[in-house]
Amino acid sequence: MTDQSTMVLSSKTAREIFEDVRANTARAKFGFGERLAIVNVDPQKGYTRPDLFPNTAYITDPKQMDYISQISNMARAKGLPVIWTHVAYMENAADAGVWGTRTDTPDSLQNIKYRSKRHEFDDRVEIHRDVDAVYTKRMPSAFFETPLMSFLTWHKVDTVIVTGGSTSGCVRATAVDSLSRGFRTIVPMECVADKHESYHFANLTDLQIKYADVVKVQEVIDWLEKYEG
Repeated sequence: MTDQSTMVLSSKTAREIFEDVRANTARAKFGFGERLAIVNVDPQKGYTRPDLFPNTAYITDPKQMDYISQISNMARAKGLPVIWTHVAYMENAADAGVWGTRTDTPDSLQNIKYRSKRHEFDDRVEIHRDVDAVYTKRMPSAFFETPLMSFLTWHKVDTVIVTGGSTSGCVRATAVDSLSRGFRTIVPMECVADKHESYHFANLTDLQIKYADVVKVQEVIDWLEKYEG
């Protein structure tokens, strides 16, 4: 007799497991609601430019920044909120908390300083600071100690599109917090990235099963094209 409490073992890769989960069309989706916001999590040079920061940056889909800009521009044109976050800390890292205590190298988290090159948004994204919300955050979730929740509430948002990186870190944390706060949560898979495909696909799998709809970015584009505010 098989012990049903035993953890399932598999020789499949994280990517293969994710594709198996995505292929299950019987699984219900949260779906889109009436009004969405695009929450772009940390598309900053420290994480998006391996040519500048090879130890901390990552590329999964080479068109990630293009897709993020496309859906952000479409949402903005329809009068829907667009939010950008990036990470940075004080010069003495006094605001990094325990998260900043594990290492202390030039690539360590707490050494992403305000107004540094690592803190800068990727040049490929289009930010309209006159209408877009831009927040600097210090912890994984875009909701933690930022005005994001009240901003979304004011704009009567019921659906949050999460982009950025990393899939296993700040994207996941933001998606979990989004669902926890009652939002339909959608992660367009071409719009998120991680350092290793194992982390990336394992977390997409977990998000798809529990916390979000992981979809092709074209589904977001199609919804935005049809939206009439």
